[in-house]
Amino acid sequence: MPAAHDRLSVRDYGASHGSHDHDHFQILVGLDGVLELEVAGRGQRIAAGDGCVVPPGERHDFEARAGARCLVLDSHSRDWARAAAPQASTLDLARYLALACTARLPRAQRLGPALLLEAWLPATPALPHRPRRAIDWDALAHWALDGGPGTTVAELAARVHLSAAQLAARCRDERGQSTQQWLRDLRLAQARVWREQGLSVAETARRSGYRSPSALTAAQRRTRG
Repeated sequence: MPAAHDRLSVRDYGASHGSHDHDHFQILVGLDGVLELEVAGRGQRIAAGDGCVVPPGERHDFEARAGARCLVLDSHSRDWARAAAPQASTLDLARYLALACTARLPRAQRLGPALLLEAWLPATPALPHRPRRAIDWDALAHWALDGGPGTTVAELAARVHLSAAQLAARCRDERGQSTQQWLRDLRLAQARVWREQGLSVAETARRSGYRSPSALTAAQRRTRG
């Protein structure tokens, strides 16, 4: 169920490049124009009727060279981890909810997050509850480090037979942080080991995927802080 503090809004995007992440799901539905989006290295175009679910902690870059307008839902409901492509009928609802936001219709705004989730997810019969397959985080950590700094969140998710959104939710529940934060901390811990073994700062930065020794040092300082 959507959380009480889920928030709907209509946002206009322009040619200025933006980049950020957040600790909640962000759901976007295109209303007008085309929004260019890159989530954890995966590119996507959001035109009218297209939708995208950005998992918690996933850094995303965005721009709309000719301008774009989207309905945006900031949600803490973990039900969005099950979402893939939206149903075809979602655009009609999104347009109504956008009007409700513009007109400040309180009831529509309050019920909108639940309605959007219901419209987005396909109707499926209830299945018997099955226990979740355990994630061997130690084994996944070894695999990620063996793959080098180019290992992506999508590859981590595929390794444990989950979607990126599902892995993000599991990482939040079981590790207390986003997938990207877990991966970053893992690489910084390995970097400390290499430095203790006598590897130079420059070589450690290269192996860890940082563009320079100063970038690695700054990341380590932020982690200690």
